[in-house]
Amino acid sequence: MGFLKKVINKHTLSLASNAIMPVLGMAILSLMAKYLSPADFGDYIFFLVIFTLADTFRTGFLQTALIKYYAGASPERAANIAGSAWFVGFTIVVTAAVGNLALYFLYFGGSVNMVITLKWFSLIFLSTLPTAIAGWVLQAEERFDKLFMVQLINQGGFFILIVVLIILHRANFQNAIYCYFINNVISSIVTTAVGWSKIKTISKKSWTSVNELFHFGKFSVGTSISSYLLRSSDTFIIKMMFPSNLLPVYYLPQRLMELFEIPMRAFVATALPTMSAAVHRGDKKYVSYIMKKYAGMLTIALIPVAIVAFLLVDIVIGLLFSKYQHSEAGNIFRIFMCFVMLLPIDRFFGITLDIIGKPQLNMIKVFIMLTVNVVADFAGIFIFHNLYGVAIASIFTFFSGAIFGYWALKKHLEFSIKDIFYLGYLELMELIGMLFQKMRKKGAEQN
Repeated sequence: MGFLKKVINKHTLSLASNAIMPVLGMAILSLMAKYLSPADFGDYIFFLVIFTLADTFRTGFLQTALIKYYAGASPERAANIAGSAWFVGFTIVVTAAVGNLALYFLYFGGSVNMVITLKWFSLIFLSTLPTAIAGWVLQAEERFDKLFMVQLINQGGFFILIVVLIILHRANFQNAIYCYFINNVISSIVTTAVGWSKIKTISKKSWTSVNELFHFGKFSVGTSISSYLLRSSDTFIIKMMFPSNLLPVYYLPQRLMELFEIPMRAFVATALPTMSAAVHRGDKKYVSYIMKKYAGMLTIALIPVAIVAFLLVDIVIGLLFSKYQHSEAGNIFRIFMCFVMLLPIDRFFGITLDIIGKPQLNMIKVFIMLTVNVVADFAGIFIFHNLYGVAIASIFTFFSGAIFGYWALKKHLEFSIKDIFYLGYLELMELIGMLFQKMRKKGAEQN
């Protein structure tokens, strides 16, 4: 039991909670692609894109701001921030509902599925609010065990409902939307009933804290929306410049890249509260240390993973999506591997700018990346006349983000790129050594 307690710490729990979403999400999409009609599956993807855009706006406005002011605060201040976040969250939902209602009455198209999307969108957006706030609060409190349960209930519940639809031969767009809504209602009831969503703190909100969250959020939301558009811009450009049947060839490698997002999200979730607490103490040196440690460890750890992925990607695509095994998807993924080591550095430069109170610089960084990506996409298509040009453009995109992020952070923190690699290597070797030592000790105790 002692060994398990040491291994199952906040880092592994954070990794597990962040792995639940993409892994189960991939499984759900695979089931839907198989059992929904092509038209229904396409409409569901459209719903996801629109809902994710709205959720990205809400998350961008509140998540980092809530964690920044909640982590390390006194109980009274934490309750005040949580209540103010609830008020801002409700305001965003009501604003979205007004816009949604206008679209519902102004829509004169003949798509039944579009009518269903417009009819249920606001209710679904509201139903996800308690679960979303619960997740951010638990992240700020570093209760990754509870956060894991929230993710498991939410994604696992939806997976079960989709399986039930398939067993009953009722898998279609409309029923999938109903299940999406029901599942989020259940998740929110659970998180509210056990007190994780902190809904009772709404009475402790203050206009000062609401303004604090709004002032910080107006910059971070720009960053989040731009980041979402950055991820989606390739898809829009490919849709515009190439036949639709080439979209999956590029989309599949993008989805596989989400596997690299799992450890990054886990490390970011672990680092954010610690960095925020250090900012509250005015300890810039420790903020720099945390940034270098996590960015460096992830970068070093991804190198062997990227090499293996580079070599075995065709096998993976063949196992998961057999008909695309001999397409350009494998080579596109290999191009992505050329910049995957930049992802942790770029990500931690961005969140560190947010945490030290410079979200406007992070927003500028993402705007620069978006601009570079769009220009480089068209240039790549003009030069290569194929999807490889779009993939190669991504290399320039992430280099531009890392360069600007380094330049912006150097004005506020003392560090160098060499420090990131050196500290990351030392910390990773120490972690591996500790794990081997614990395993040997456990083996000796059993013998």
